[in-house]
Amino acid sequence: PEELNTIELQDVTFSYDDTEEVSDKSAKKALDGISVRIERGSYTAILGSNGSGKSTLAKIIDILEVPDSGKVVFFGKDASDDELFWEIRANCCCVFQNPDNQIVGTIVEEDVAFGPENLGVPNPELRERVDQALKDVGLYKYRHREITALSGGQKQKLAIAGALAMRPDVLILDEATAMLDPSSRADF
Repeated sequence: PEELNTIELQDVTFSYDDTEEVSDKSAKKALDGISVRIERGSYTAILGSNGSGKSTLAKIIDILEVPDSGKVVFFGKDASDDELFWEIRANCCCVFQNPDNQIVGTIVEEDVAFGPENLGVPNPELRERVDQALKDVGLYKYRHREITALSGGQKQKLAIAGALAMRPDVLILDEATAMLDPSSRADF
């Protein structure tokens, strides 16, 4: 069926509240009635100015945020169903602009292994995923290096490798190449 091959947002709204107390007057709408259908296997670009809601939309799809209203269906799974939360999250990865907010390890290969290891991926598959992801982003030779010794661009490649090692059905890149040099951006 078609719904098993799409991510669909139907009339989604989301507001950020600037105050401790929630009131309609203090809420800033980041998304207001957004409807979109994204086909499995497609490359989709969401364009807009700063503050237009692109990052919020990414977070809604990956269930990092919950919409105020509307519906999100992830390959036939209702994202509002709490029992499907981890199943959806295991199949969707976001890479954001700032890699320091996404890195959890101290050694490069340990960081890349963190996600799949938490999903219970066994060895030797875990080792293969980590090595392949590091090769894909050009960091394999740095696999034993401490993360503090990496440049900002290398850290961003590391965040991307961590997402690739999860082998998600959906990879969301929210300005993920912003910290890469022009050559690395072209490679990506």
